Amino acid sequence: MTAREAKIAIYGAGAMGTILGALLTKGGLQNVDLITRNKAHVEGMKAQGATIVCEAHGGKEIVVKVNAILPDEMQGKYDVIFLMTKQRYNAEILTDLLDFMHEDTVVCTTQNGLPEVSVAEIIGTERTYGAATSYGATFIGGGKVALTSKIEAMSMEVGGYQNDNAFTPLLTEILSYVGKATDNENFVKGTDNLIGARWAKLAINAAFSGLSVVTGMTFGEVAKKHKTRKLALCILRECIDVAKASGVQLAKMQGHDLEKMLGGKTGVKRFIAYMVLPFAMKKHKKLVSGMLKDVQNGRKCEIDFVCGAVVKAGKAVGVETPFNAEVVQLVHAIENGLCEITYKNTDLFWRVLDYAGETL
Repeated sequence: MTAREAKIAIYGAGAMGTILGALLTKGGLQNVDLITRNKAHVEGMKAQGATIVCEAHGGKEIVVKVNAILPDEMQGKYDVIFLMTKQRYNAEILTDLLDFMHEDTVVCTTQNGLPEVSVAEIIGTERTYGAATSYGATFIGGGKVALTSKIEAMSMEVGGYQNDNAFTPLLTEILSYVGKATDNENFVKGTDNLIGARWAKLAINAAFSGLSVVTGMTFGEVAKKHKTRKLALCILRECIDVAKASGVQLAKMQGHDLEKMLGGKTGVKRFIAYMVLPFAMKKHKKLVSGMLKDVQNGRKCEIDFVCGAVVKAGKAVGVETPFNAEVVQLVHAIENGLCEITYKNTDLFWRVLDYAGETL
């Protein structure tokens, strides 16, 4: 089967999913369904196409005529499903999707954290694939979304979860059409170290998405301001330590060795990491966490599947993760109206800093 022959679904065509589906279509695939429960968004895409506002490129708009449908409009069996919904609903959603799968249907989750476990529980490991996705997006609605990363910085690393990677070539071929649409030949990479790619992405998400929720800041602002920069590095080092203790070899992110660049323990290496961090995040400086948008809109976010996943994994291997745990507690306090979203929340880390022997 080739990319053009496969019947493809983007299930969860919100901000990230709309961009992926639109760019696959723009690149030349006409066999992609963009599926979401948001009726107004579907109607907008049906009426004028999917509109991508490229914020990092002066607000340039990319408009693509796509096949957008509601879940109850789905028909037939899909060969490939990109799962782009909230991770907390995986069991329910995948159970519903079984009617639209055949025995060889592949599910590729692009969700944050370590979502393959919950996918495999429903469909088995042999058909479970994942993609560590590096680009940011904001949902506008009515058929429109914003891309907050630079186009040339967008990337996806895809591979199989505890299987033989039999379908990785098909998935990379499909995703290469985004590269065709954007002239970004480095957009997709296949990997036989999916867990390493997952942990590298999880480390960035835990630090920047978590602190974005706590402070209300963009990724660039988090990397620039002194207190959040120091806290981000503390969170990153915890993630790296947990991954190493779990036997995970971190994958490179866009050619960079995360552990070597940001995970150093000596004073000199920490200083270098502190100086490098703003430059490392330059291409993603306008990103804000999708979790921040959820909290601002009165919804529970997925912090338990990001920083919470690090805490859970740390307990399993005996590595303490006080900074990730503090982010989880602060985000839940914000969700419950006990705390505001503000940069001043960085001062609430003092107990953790004292415990870890760190300073701001």
